[in-house]
Amino acid sequence: MSTPPDLSTIVRAAIHPAIGVARVGNAPSAWFIGPELVDPPAEAPGYYRDATGALKRQAARFRVYGYDAQGRVVAELNAGNAAIAWRVHLANLKAAWYEFSQALDIPESAQQGRVSRRRNATLQGAAREALAIDGGAVGISGSNQAGGTFKGQFLGEPVYLGELRTDEAGRLVVLGGVGRSDSPTNAPLPNFANNDGWHDDTADGPVTASVVLQGRTLPVDPAWVVVAPPNYAPQLKSVRTLHDLVQDVFHPADPNASVLPVVSFQRDVLPIFRRMSALQWSNQGFSDAFGHGAVMDFMDPDFLAWASVPLREPIDLYAERRRQIANAFRDVERDGYSPTPLPWLYGDAIDLPVPPTPHVYTALSSQQLQALQAWARGRFTGDWDPHAQGPAHLDDVPLAEQPAMLDRAALDFCLADAFHPGCEVTWPMRHASIYSAPGRIAHAPANTPQPDYGDQLTPQNILGPDGPLNAQWPGGLTRWMAVPWQTDTASCLSGYIPAYDPYLPTFWPARVPNHVLDEPEYEAVVNTSLPRAERLAAFKIRRSWPGVLPGATHEEQCAAMVTLFPKMGIIEERPGVVDDPDLPARMQVARLPDFGPLDLVTPETAAAEDAAPGAATPATRAAARRAPTGRGVAPSRDGTWLGRFRGPRQP
Repeated sequence: MSTPPDLSTIVRAAIHPAIGVARVGNAPSAWFIGPELVDPPAEAPGYYRDATGALKRQAARFRVYGYDAQGRVVAELNAGNAAIAWRVHLANLKAAWYEFSQALDIPESAQQGRVSRRRNATLQGAAREALAIDGGAVGISGSNQAGGTFKGQFLGEPVYLGELRTDEAGRLVVLGGVGRSDSPTNAPLPNFANNDGWHDDTADGPVTASVVLQGRTLPVDPAWVVVAPPNYAPQLKSVRTLHDLVQDVFHPADPNASVLPVVSFQRDVLPIFRRMSALQWSNQGFSDAFGHGAVMDFMDPDFLAWASVPLREPIDLYAERRRQIANAFRDVERDGYSPTPLPWLYGDAIDLPVPPTPHVYTALSSQQLQALQAWARGRFTGDWDPHAQGPAHLDDVPLAEQPAMLDRAALDFCLADAFHPGCEVTWPMRHASIYSAPGRIAHAPANTPQPDYGDQLTPQNILGPDGPLNAQWPGGLTRWMAVPWQTDTASCLSGYIPAYDPYLPTFWPARVPNHVLDEPEYEAVVNTSLPRAERLAAFKIRRSWPGVLPGATHEEQCAAMVTLFPKMGIIEERPGVVDDPDLPARMQVARLPDFGPLDLVTPETAAAEDAAPGAATPATRAAARRAPTGRGVAPSRDGTWLGRFRGPRQP
């Protein structure tokens, strides 16, 4: 029987995760808690939808831990041993911020004279206040509580940003928006990231708590919450995660040092290989190169058998193999211009046409590259355990390790690939100036006005002492992102130079799939009554995930994504084929929807229909014909019109 912790030794508290991540969904009441483990068990197929097929929201759950004077975790503080009052402030400042052009902190931006101009620039002065969706500060306390809604406005129209709840132990649960993106002015959607007159219901802001323990009020390290787009591949991680990037901010490494530290194969090297192979379920190119049975299948037992053993005496038989693999990963200074080095992901300077610049493709973090070089030199422990099983629940994690587990789990399922602008957050995350401590966002003083940076941001003025890369206000992290997020999600694809490769490099396959094993092919693969050749052929087929979006043009597909995002396929783990060397025992499968053609009308036809006697209102009518030019307007979720589409396809 364990000894109860001595709560009197607690001198301070901290909220974990330090940065929590919620995600939008359209299910009216169903939701789930986001990852609290680095490698959580896969959920059963259908888990991410409610009984009607609506997409559940992902909630961010926060806990408080008490620490002693030596910085050791003493106990989790909750409703059973302390009085905790939570407070959260959510805001969406996208429309009131600046356009996304390119990450302003990379050398290419200064060289190219990149600037970011105001979104909705025709609104000036006090009129711009109507662009900021401020949900206000909301509090909650107690166990199993529901309430506390974040309500803002955009151009005078109400916008719901989310709500607060508590669980049975009084832990905080933050739910974000329902995925509603809209334009009160029926503005067009001309761009992948900057669409004036539009808003969405993503958001972010500070999380604080007042904690009274045994009559003492404790100082509490605050946290932050980000409400992001959905995760369409819940079991996948990018090769470089947001946790990897944030770690690099405070603990940069030198992959080319003459003496490298000894690393763990299981902890430091294997995750890189596992993530590369796992992307087989979301990109055709990764499937053919790193998938099951492929030439570079990093999860092949034969590969792992030699790769996990540091043979240094009398001779290292595999030193050259390891060196070749480690050197195949991109070094920005050495080969940043080339699409050939791994990990085959686009980078911050990507544009169309693809420019020959160093940051057009992604490189791993310095810590990851150092781990690979240490592995190449044989400076690693052979600690691979093929039967290792991670914890199934946070309660299975030792108390002292739970805060770090929560911090990492939240960010491990976020992207640090192409910050163009990105999926959850973007390039300011790599600046130490926005943090109060490693991985913990600095809070700007409450009720203080945000600085006005003028008509444009430049690579020169972002780094000033009063610049935007310092302590953050509510909405400070997501304001840099695309508005609405659906246009970016529908735009960032793969294989932009088909003559080089039609599938690679790719943008965000760990969150936004490119090519998936669709349900009909999966059913053929596991159907043992079919001829084996037919089953093996079915396993090799990957269907285009964004290709199901209706529309004759890319702009029409972006508009369709605004409405249809909750119906898009989710990659979920299913049983595969056991004891078959040509087929994996577990597979990740998406069920792609069939939307059919998107009905479009010209603005002129729409106006004529409105003027006809007895015409249906814009809120109830349906388009009846396609615009002859393939360009036109499309119905939004409530039947109103999104406007004309125009402009070239953007990455």
